[in-house]
Amino acid sequence: SAEAGLKYFLFGSTASAFTLFGISLIYGMSGTTSLVAIGQRLGSALVQPLLALGIVMTLIGFAFKIAAAPFHLWAPDAYQGAPVPSAAFIASGSKVASFVVLGKIVLVGFAPVHGSANWHAMVTGWSPVLAALAALSILVGNLVALAQTNVRRLLAYSAVAHGGYTLLGLVAGGRDGFSATLFYTTAYAITLVGAFGVVALVRRETGGDDFSNFSALWTRSPLLAGCMAIFMLSLAGIPPLAGFFGKFYLFSAALRAGGNHGLLWLVALALFGSLISLYYYLIVLKVIFVEETATQTSIVKVDLLSRMSLTLLALFVLVLGITPEALAARIIASLP
Repeated sequence: SAEAGLKYFLFGSTASAFTLFGISLIYGMSGTTSLVAIGQRLGSALVQPLLALGIVMTLIGFAFKIAAAPFHLWAPDAYQGAPVPSAAFIASGSKVASFVVLGKIVLVGFAPVHGSANWHAMVTGWSPVLAALAALSILVGNLVALAQTNVRRLLAYSAVAHGGYTLLGLVAGGRDGFSATLFYTTAYAITLVGAFGVVALVRRETGGDDFSNFSALWTRSPLLAGCMAIFMLSLAGIPPLAGFFGKFYLFSAALRAGGNHGLLWLVALALFGSLISLYYYLIVLKVIFVEETATQTSIVKVDLLSRMSLTLLALFVLVLGITPEALAARIIASLP
């Protein structure tokens, strides 16, 4: 925990320093902190070198926050070494907040044609930067996750890949892209909190969170096994769960923008990454449901509050997958 905390502190401090210095450069060169005014300034004149540097530093700072490759090195150790509740918060709440703020910045402050029918994030040159981050995150996150034998490290590397998927919405831009980003981050955060909840209970009873600790979990706690199955399948994007429609909205927004902005290759890469992720999520379920010889034989005790919480989270993931339009419509209606 101490090593994980130190790494998170150092990387978090560095990310905050990059972000603050970048914002100070943007303010110094534009003379305003209004995102709309900054967007108008970018669209009305050539971008000065210091202003471009400020934008780059701001994007790097947020890339650290969302654990986008290659700025993700802190995430696996932090997720594995931190206490499970802290890891769940870092992986869900912190990431959701970072994506919301990043989306507002890039789609309003850095977008030169805000409000037009062609409203598209960084269409004049910054879009390839986010597209490259998304592609690298999807590839690195999914490929490295294949080699993991610890559930928390697997979730950490899959979080890198999910960050890449989420960037698709920001690259696509517009209200459709940003609303898809908000829907996906909401579904992902709820699902991940549930998955970490199962990990916490298994770790409390078995003393670890390796695959061996989850061996034949369905015989020791059918409730935890069932909830974990829902969470893993949702993260993999299997219908009718929330994760499926989150990816559907993201990929649809990217496809609609792809013809004009050359995003079709990124959508194809994201689909390929989803297939890879399905494999390692199914490995977790294989350990839980198919393993015949359990290295852990103790019954996993689940208190009433934990049982109710996990059940509600699993039901929410299922209901959100069955009726996604309820949340999607509210998100779109809330956007300007």
